[in-house]
Amino acid sequence: MFCLDCAAGAAAGAAALCSLCLAHAHRGHHTIQIRRSSYHDVIRVSDIQRFMDIAGVQTYVINSARVVFLNERPQQKQPGKAGGGAGGANLCEVCSRSLLDNFRFCSLGCKVAGCSSDGGGNDKARMMRASRPGRAKGSSDSEAASSSSPLRNAARQSFTPSTPPPPPPPAAKRRKGIPHRAPFGNLIIDY
Repeated sequence: MFCLDCAAGAAAGAAALCSLCLAHAHRGHHTIQIRRSSYHDVIRVSDIQRFMDIAGVQTYVINSARVVFLNERPQQKQPGKAGGGAGGANLCEVCSRSLLDNFRFCSLGCKVAGCSSDGGGNDKARMMRASRPGRAKGSSDSEAASSSSPLRNAARQSFTPSTPPPPPPPAAKRRKGIPHRAPFGNLIIDY
């Protein structure tokens, strides 16, 4: 669990919270939970939608929960043979991974990189703004931008954990080599 409201969490590298800290010191704060799925960091769509616009990011269903990947997905070993094999498949705008339907990005990391490389500060600000609880529908974007503190924005932008990507898998080992006979198997004992 990570607290998005505390500036101390952002300054300390967004340290994870234990259940005791969450219940006492961070009661009523906006928190997200980053989960692990097949050695990758994921966030439930229902958790992150409140804080970030995830339009254009491909979602996946893992253990009956709709999730998005936090970091860039690794490339497939054989890009031509994976998935549906559609001729005009969509590709992630950042890492060129094949996507389904009309998605633009494979993960939240790719969306942040793609929106910041577009040079659109407005796109990045729009991406980080979402329907916050308690915000009136009639309030303008300038009011929403001025009401949030810089520390809160820094906490929202630095939710990516500092876990390095997993190392590449080792080279495949041959399953069976040259057969070896028992050392004294060729001696025939006659009685």
